[in-house]
Amino acid sequence: MRLIQRPLFTALLALGVAFTAAAQQAPVNVPPTMQAPATSAAPPPSDAMPGPTDRMTQADVEAWLDGFMPYALEQTDVVGSVVVVVKDGKILLNKGYGFADLAKRTPVDADKTLFRPGSISKLFTWTAVMQLVEQGKVDLDADVNQYIDFKIPPYEGKPVTLRNIMTHTTGMEEVIRGLIANNESEILPLDATLKHWIPERIYAPGTTPAYSNYATAIAGYIVQRVSGEQFDQYIERHIFTPLDMKHSTFRQPVQKDLLAMTSKGYVSASDGKEKPYEYINLAPAGSLASTSTDMANFMIAHLQDGEFNGQRILRADTAREMHGTGQTSVGPLNKMMLGFYETTANGHRAIAHGGDTQWFHSDLQLFLDDNVGIYVSTNSSGKEGSARLIRDGLVTAFVNRYLPPKNPLAQAAGVDAATAKQHAALIAGTYNSSRRADSNFMNLVYMLGQTKVTANEDGTISVPMFAAYSGAPKKWREVSPFVWQDTNSGDRLAADVVDGKVTRFSAEPYASIMVFQRAAFWQTPPVFLTMLFGSLVALLLTVLAWPVSAMVRRHYGMRYALAGQDARAHRIIRIASLVVLLAMGGMLGLVVAMLSNFDLMTPAQDGTVVALRSLVSIVLPIGAIVSLWNAWKVLTSQRRKWAKLWAIVLAAAFCSLLFLGFACHVIGFSADY
Repeated sequence: MRLIQRPLFTALLALGVAFTAAAQQAPVNVPPTMQAPATSAAPPPSDAMPGPTDRMTQADVEAWLDGFMPYALEQTDVVGSVVVVVKDGKILLNKGYGFADLAKRTPVDADKTLFRPGSISKLFTWTAVMQLVEQGKVDLDADVNQYIDFKIPPYEGKPVTLRNIMTHTTGMEEVIRGLIANNESEILPLDATLKHWIPERIYAPGTTPAYSNYATAIAGYIVQRVSGEQFDQYIERHIFTPLDMKHSTFRQPVQKDLLAMTSKGYVSASDGKEKPYEYINLAPAGSLASTSTDMANFMIAHLQDGEFNGQRILRADTAREMHGTGQTSVGPLNKMMLGFYETTANGHRAIAHGGDTQWFHSDLQLFLDDNVGIYVSTNSSGKEGSARLIRDGLVTAFVNRYLPPKNPLAQAAGVDAATAKQHAALIAGTYNSSRRADSNFMNLVYMLGQTKVTANEDGTISVPMFAAYSGAPKKWREVSPFVWQDTNSGDRLAADVVDGKVTRFSAEPYASIMVFQRAAFWQTPPVFLTMLFGSLVALLLTVLAWPVSAMVRRHYGMRYALAGQDARAHRIIRIASLVVLLAMGGMLGLVVAMLSNFDLMTPAQDGTVVALRSLVSIVLPIGAIVSLWNAWKVLTSQRRKWAKLWAIVLAAAFCSLLFLGFACHVIGFSADY
């Protein structure tokens, strides 16, 4: 689960929810994604020493972290954090920083304080699936319907498989409703959550990376049904116990003794108000609570191909299959392995997973050939969501300090200047994230948070959403046909080209879990924002003119100039403008409120959602009809040309809102989203 407070897309990488400000590329506060991509390391400085990790000793790592972490916590306004580094089958360093309970000034204890790693929980679900695979109880390439007691419809005749689920290529749209709850009473059984609503399939399976918490929960449900054990019990018996993970749990509500040891969650240190325990209805996707010591044992087991202190959670061949079987995204970019992201950096083969809830932000990286792993988690979002600077910045700095390039990096030849400008022009434009709500009203949110690619005069491209830590857009230089590299890091961006046109692109570190697809003409910001906000402004001006004109007439003692059918049409269009404005404004207001308050996304709010959608579904068509009738009346009357022009503007506004109501699925009568 991943919660990120960045542009819409990044926000989606929390439990999988996101909202964005109306302006293109504006920063937003979003619900967590039970997942977020792991960071990729920047290239090392030119004087970096090639070779092994000789510098990586307990003393050096501790001295380095003791210099990095306290300053980072203070600068980002984060309350507390844990960091653990493992090497060669042992814990090299395991340390807590800051506070687990700010009010009580309780320091973080790496051995005893539980953090919420969010979507890193998925790695346990994937490990459980692979245990059943090696036992011959499930088949990664079989239709998952044979393992569950409800039916997932095929898409273009193709079923969903566990391989699709583990590589996030099921083609399912985003699910947001009830993802995170702040009250224990709102926890629903896993099967009830899954069966309530099966999200639409919007891509053929195996074709398009689109991260899915819902699909992950299906995998957890399969583990539960095939094993005959409740999911949390299965994880305890078959993963926690052999790995000696004594302070870890997927249970909700959490056991009282472990709850007392769990770090509080915060917005920031300066805010200081502890937040409620976060309950995850799609539990296999993000409900884990664990200490960094326990997470170290899990990392060691995977680094040692499934073995920890003589105990095996996977056979070596199964672990290698899990770590090395990749699903291609776009071009040469990092792949999605069976549950892990590929995050190879500085030539060191790496797999990883990130995770965010509303308050906790975590990353886990495994450098397979070096037998090294690092895990970091924070208990606050920090100032303006800056906790990511600790998580991403720490991992990047760790790689550059302790894992320099094995071989000197050859400078990419690039392409000639003319080709670079031509390709930059081809990729420039507006794109939609493959990870989005598509069949329900939350699609409106995603239309407000599209990704823009800009061609620069020097042949490079910029993607404002992919900002550097400073907030400045990165500059990408083309290093081979339709493959670009950030000029200040090792991250790459690549595009798919069909019939001479760029159809989609992605960039590291996001390529393994989502791509960006060319937006339709009406979805581009100049068109979409004009249709939406321009129409609402036209209605607002019409409504405001009502009392203003009345006050002017009263002040100057003037009579109402219209009579008969003209007066009737004039009054009716103003009433229609008011009703449609209130309905669409209420819908937009609800969406914005949902972004800042997860309680509005719980099943308890379904009645409000249904009521507002029903109102919109009724008034938008009626409003469009009224506006066309009004335009006809005004155009065939003797009224002035400005009145006739405004009647045309209003008809266009009402019809635009009706179009968007259908196109963005605001029109409807359900609370499924």
